[in-house]
Amino acid sequence: MSLPKAELHLHIEGTLEPELAFELAARNGVTLPYADTDELREAYRFEDLQSFLNLYYELMAVLRTERDFEDLANAYLARAAAQGVRHAEIFFDPQAHTSRGLGIGTVVEGLWRALGNSEADHGVSTRLILCFLRDESAESALATLDAAKPYLDRITGVGLDSAEVGHPPVKFREVYEAAAALGLRRVAHAGEEGPPEYITEALDVLGVERVDHGLRCVEDPALVERLVRDRVPLTLCPLSNVRLRTVDTLADHPLPAMLDAGLMCTVNSDDPAYFGGYAGDNFDAVRATLGLTEERLRELARNSFLASFLEDDEERRARYLAEVEAYTFG
Repeated sequence: MSLPKAELHLHIEGTLEPELAFELAARNGVTLPYADTDELREAYRFEDLQSFLNLYYELMAVLRTERDFEDLANAYLARAAAQGVRHAEIFFDPQAHTSRGLGIGTVVEGLWRALGNSEADHGVSTRLILCFLRDESAESALATLDAAKPYLDRITGVGLDSAEVGHPPVKFREVYEAAAALGLRRVAHAGEEGPPEYITEALDVLGVERVDHGLRCVEDPALVERLVRDRVPLTLCPLSNVRLRTVDTLADHPLPAMLDAGLMCTVNSDDPAYFGGYAGDNFDAVRATLGLTEERLRELARNSFLASFLEDDEERRARYLAEVEAYTFG
């Protein structure tokens, strides 16, 4: 679906398609434990979040140079633009690369070679969000933030991702306070596999402005009431939820009920190479399976731009919102 939209929950490492993985492996002399792209695709069958993460980190071994990260980002941006994405706020996981011996500069400079030209090359404006791995230590997160300081002119905000259960937001209070002091925007994954209490903690302890996923808020009526009252955006990822078995089938997804409750939902692709679809594919899927009306779809697109970190360019936000209103559904 080419409805103009912003993508607010997208892990750039999760856009590594099997074909590009093998191309980069050959370029960098990396041997993958799969015979070909078909065998690798067969590995994209996940029991839960951890089974996905195991493969996700394994395949990162092919990313070695600035050129690799540039190619990865350009491949995503081309696909996203073709599916109506006009603005993308892109997550990256520096610890997953520095732990392999890469410098954070290799990652940021490589991504920026694509993002810096994205408007000219793809018609997509971008922001970059540095994510901390929650299953690593708080000390590692602080060291990562410190290492990122020379690149803060290119980084808009910080996030929190990876294995959620057993790693509550409060663990990262200090690094989020430091990020806020540096003027960085704050988001965090919460309420995907973790309980609704993690959402509350992310709001109260980390001061997040958006909640990534937030699916399990529906289990706490008081929390839903708060999220509606405060207009806290939720960056939902429907196809991801099905692939990781957070919901059994797409037909079971609570998105319609969440919208009916007044929650400020957005639809995003998360790790699209692994979860069966990019942003437009997710819109197509919820339209077809959940029976969302054109006005509901327009609301989701409108929410994505309202929730974007475009406060430094309100003229652009207004232009994107006008595109949403002018869109004619096919």
